[in-house]
Amino acid sequence: MTRPDYLIQGEPARLFPVLSTTSKEGRTTSIFLACMALVREFGSELLGSFGQRVGVRSNIEAYTEVVFKGSNDLGKDRPDGLIILKTGSREWRAMVEAKVGSNLITPDQIEKYRVIAKENKIDCVITISNQFATTPTNHPVEDVRKSRSKIPVYHWSWMFIRTAADLLVGSEEIEDQNQKILMDELIRFLTHESAGIKGFERMPPEWSELNKHVSAGGKILLKSPEATAVIDAWHQETKDLSLILSRHTETTVHQKLSRKHLNDPNERQKEELSHLREEHSLAVALEIPDAAATLDVSASIDRRTIEVGMTLRAPEDKKSSKARLNWLLRQIKSENVQDTYVRFNWPGRSENTTHSLVELRDDPSICEKDKGNLQVASFHVYNAKRLGVKFTQQTNFISELETLVPEFYREIGQELSQWRKPPPRIIDTKPVHETESTDEDGDFS
Repeated sequence: MTRPDYLIQGEPARLFPVLSTTSKEGRTTSIFLACMALVREFGSELLGSFGQRVGVRSNIEAYTEVVFKGSNDLGKDRPDGLIILKTGSREWRAMVEAKVGSNLITPDQIEKYRVIAKENKIDCVITISNQFATTPTNHPVEDVRKSRSKIPVYHWSWMFIRTAADLLVGSEEIEDQNQKILMDELIRFLTHESAGIKGFERMPPEWSELNKHVSAGGKILLKSPEATAVIDAWHQETKDLSLILSRHTETTVHQKLSRKHLNDPNERQKEELSHLREEHSLAVALEIPDAAATLDVSASIDRRTIEVGMTLRAPEDKKSSKARLNWLLRQIKSENVQDTYVRFNWPGRSENTTHSLVELRDDPSICEKDKGNLQVASFHVYNAKRLGVKFTQQTNFISELETLVPEFYREIGQELSQWRKPPPRIIDTKPVHETESTDEDGDFS
C-alpha cells in the first residue's frame, strides 16, 4: 500500500500496531481500521450507513497518525486516521478522529479538522467515540451539527461498530473463512475492557436534581438546562438500548422516529422537552423486525416507574371481550409475570381499564365488568416496575432499564402475534340453471 502523496506522515492501519502501552486510543483505532479495510463486507456495512457504496471493484485503504502536507506542527491537530475508498479512478476520502473511554469529541477540534479537510480535498470527517448518535448523519454534539462548515461530519459510536460486526458475523454473510475469524477476533477485542469501549452507563448529575425538583412539586421550565441535559442523555441511552436489542435478537433494531425528528435532532429535542415538562416522563418506541408491535418504553418521574410494553389489536372475529382476551392469554406462556399488566382500550369514550395478568389468568371475565356489551378494541400488555430511590440514581436507573427492556421482550414480546383479518372466502353454493327441465322419465333435457 503506497502512502498518498498529499501525506507527509501516515502508516497503513495495522492489526498488530506497535504502540506504547498507554496508547489505548491509537491501538483500538488501528485494529478497527485494519479490519474495516481487510473485510469488504464490514467496510461496506459501515460506509453504507451514510450513503457510500462499496462496489465489487472498490478497494478500501486505511491509515493512522496521518499528517498532511502544509501542516506547520506535526504533533498538533493530527487526526487519528484516514479512510480512502477507491472505485476505478474515483477516490472518496474521510478523516477519522477517535476517542475511547470517557474522552469526548470536542467541537473546536472538529472545526480544525474541517479546515484541514477542505484544504486537502477530503470529503468528510468521521468521529468515533462512546457517545451515541441516533443515526450516523446526526452528530451527537450540537455545536458540530450547527456549524456552518460545508464539510460533513458523521459519527459512529464504538457500540454501533461492535453491533455491526456482531450482526455481520451472525448473518454469515462473510464468505471468506479467514476474514470471519478476523471479525470474531475483532468482536472479542472490542468487548474486552482494555479496548476502552463501553455502552451508556449513567445519567448526568442533572437527572438526580430534576427528580428532586419534580418530587417537590416544582415546574420544569421551558429552557431548563437540567431538562435539556436529561433529554440529551435519554437520546444517548435509547440509541444504546436499540443496539443492545440488536445484539440480543441478531437483527437491526431502530428507534421509531418521525421523518421530521430524524432530519432535525433539535426539533426532536424541543418536542420531547415539551413532553417532559407536561407529562414528567421520557418515552421511546423501538422497532424490532417482524415483532408483533413496537416496543414502547417509558420512564415516569412522578411514579418513579419504568414501563415496557406492546399494543395488539383485539381479534375482531371473536364476539365477546372475554374470548378476545383468551386469544391474548394463550400467547403468553411465561410464569414470570409478577409486574405485568394488560390495559384494555375500549371503543368510543369508554375509559380504559387495567388488570394484572395474574388476576386475568385466574378469572378472564373480570375484563367485562361494567362494560356491558362493549367489545375491547386493543390490548396494551406491559411490565411496570416501580424502582423507588433507584429511579433517581444515575447508574441504577440505566442498569434497571437495560435489564427490564430485553427481559420483557424475551419473556412476553417475542411470543406475541398480531391478529390479522382473514381473507374473504368463496361461498360454496350449488349453481342453479334456469334452463334445466326434466322429461316424463325424469331425465334432464
